[in-house]
Amino acid sequence: MGNARARKIPAQLVEDEDYQLRHERVAGIDIAKAKADVCTRLPPQREGGRRASRVEEVPARAREILDLAARLIADGVELVVMESTSDYWRIWFYLLEAAGLNVQLASSCHARQLAGRPKTDRLDAQWIARLAEMGLLRPSFVPPPEIRALRDLTRTRLQLVRDRTREWQRLEKLLEGALVKLSSAVSSLARTKTARAVLEAIAAGERDPKALAALAAPQVKGGRAAVEEALDGMMPGGHHLMLIRVHLDHVTFPDRSVSAVEDEIRAALDAIPAAWGISADGEPGPDPGPDAAALPAAERLAEIPGVSPELARAIIAETGLDMARFPTPARLVSWAGLAPVTRQSGPRSRKPKKGQGDDYLKGYCTQAVTGAARTGTFLGERVRRLSRRLGANKAKCAVARSILVIIWHLLADPSARFTDLGPGWHQRTTDRDRKIRAHLRQLQALGLDVTITPAAA
Repeated sequence: MGNARARKIPAQLVEDEDYQLRHERVAGIDIAKAKADVCTRLPPQREGGRRASRVEEVPARAREILDLAARLIADGVELVVMESTSDYWRIWFYLLEAAGLNVQLASSCHARQLAGRPKTDRLDAQWIARLAEMGLLRPSFVPPPEIRALRDLTRTRLQLVRDRTREWQRLEKLLEGALVKLSSAVSSLARTKTARAVLEAIAAGERDPKALAALAAPQVKGGRAAVEEALDGMMPGGHHLMLIRVHLDHVTFPDRSVSAVEDEIRAALDAIPAAWGISADGEPGPDPGPDAAALPAAERLAEIPGVSPELARAIIAETGLDMARFPTPARLVSWAGLAPVTRQSGPRSRKPKKGQGDDYLKGYCTQAVTGAARTGTFLGERVRRLSRRLGANKAKCAVARSILVIIWHLLADPSARFTDLGPGWHQRTTDRDRKIRAHLRQLQALGLDVTITPAAA
């Protein structure tokens, strides 16, 4: 150990988790694309005998899976555990769950076979079943069917928005090749009507910068003169006009699709009773009115700075509405991958790794941080204060964690409402004497002898 001195840790009595036999009848499933190997672990048939394992291969088809469910129910299976292999687990999980079985999904890294032992699908199924009967596998979070449907819609919307953004980027690159500097004269090609009107006219064959500038809105950045200067000297060829039209058509389709999906998302969330609010008369409903005793879940989250109604619905699609699945806010933060992973060995504690979690939820929380940073609120001030000390990336991660903790409390208690602490909260709550002592230490380190005299009232 050299000169390093090990830190002495006092002896502690740690309550051991009961990893003996927890479930008498379990089934473990190792899943592939076209089939799965199922191992059913049953009690011994005679007293003093050994537990029996029945291993069978089942095709990944609905009829065979339902027949398997009937056999497992007849055997009195208490728990079915399967490994999360790509998206192939979905048909197994959904059908077995619908049949009334208690089904859990386990991460592949938790169910991995021991090193040095043979590796086959049948042995993997037996290993999963043995781990399941002793309670050694942590179940993954699989939301209920209505949240799964909402999640499909919100994730599809996100992909459509990304596709639309990529199409606008391709169009801007094309315009640079045609010497059309329109993006420097408007705040955004995608979000301004002026840009769309000018591009439609260029695609139709208009080349006069003055006539094109006349299509711009009066309040455009820099005015119509700036648009005219940006278009002066443009040299669009015939292929440019055709490609501009192609890109504009490709942008129009995602626009319509995003609008339709957003309507479906609102309808899907309004159909979930757990997301409803409570009116002043105590009646639950998706629209509880102005004097509601409890707001709908999406509206409660939308009160957080940086969280828009669309973002609130996307967050609910990832977390669900029942916070009993995450007993504490720290569990939800860890599941989202916003908590660092501890790495300690001997006297050394290494730099913690970034946690792996739900990338969609992590992205939504980071997006909320970006919006909150522009506001004069507690969260906005927290972003700016931490950025000066930790850097932008770490500050975003820390504030994203704070936002997710707030979300947990708002979803766990439907009557809770977000209250902003204000941008000066840290200054008001910081100990005055502690700040004085800190400043004195800094001045003394510079070789100065300072006497503190209170100012006259």
